Amino acid sequence: MSKLIINSFEDFQQYIGEELGQSDFHRVSQEQINLFADATLDHQWIHTDPEKARAEGAFGGTIAHGYLTLSLVPFLWNQIVQVNNLKMMVNYGIENLRFANPVKVNDEIRMTATLANISDLRGTIKTEMKVKIEIKGERKPALSAHLIFLYHFL
Repeated sequence: MSKLIINSFEDFQQYIGEELGQSDFHRVSQEQINLFADATLDHQWIHTDPEKARAEGAFGGTIAHGYLTLSLVPFLWNQIVQVNNLKMMVNYGIENLRFANPVKVNDEIRMTATLANISDLRGTIKTEMKVKIEIKGERKPALSAHLIFLYHFL
């Protein structure tokens, strides 16, 4: 899928209420889950012990940390939109975050983004992106949220 190219506030503004696109699918491997556990010091067995998760867990195997799924947003976002002419972009906040469905090991996920709102705060552009991370073959998304980004154009 080709990226949407944004060069200015006016470019962004024309997409209010519209889907900006979808990322490619990304497979979440046990190695990625383990590396995230190491980075966050969260080694709960439901994430890192495949044998115990198969035998005792509710999902038939290990699942990704919810925050691992959330942490993939920048990677997935960069496949959807390319914003040019920037001094800086800042993650400003997350609203209405819901982890609705666990991502099981080897599931493939992708993100869909819609521009819900945009405003010009005296030169700083505040965008609210409605995002959904879906799991291939599942009806219910892994997560949904409203992400707030601040863009400083040149």
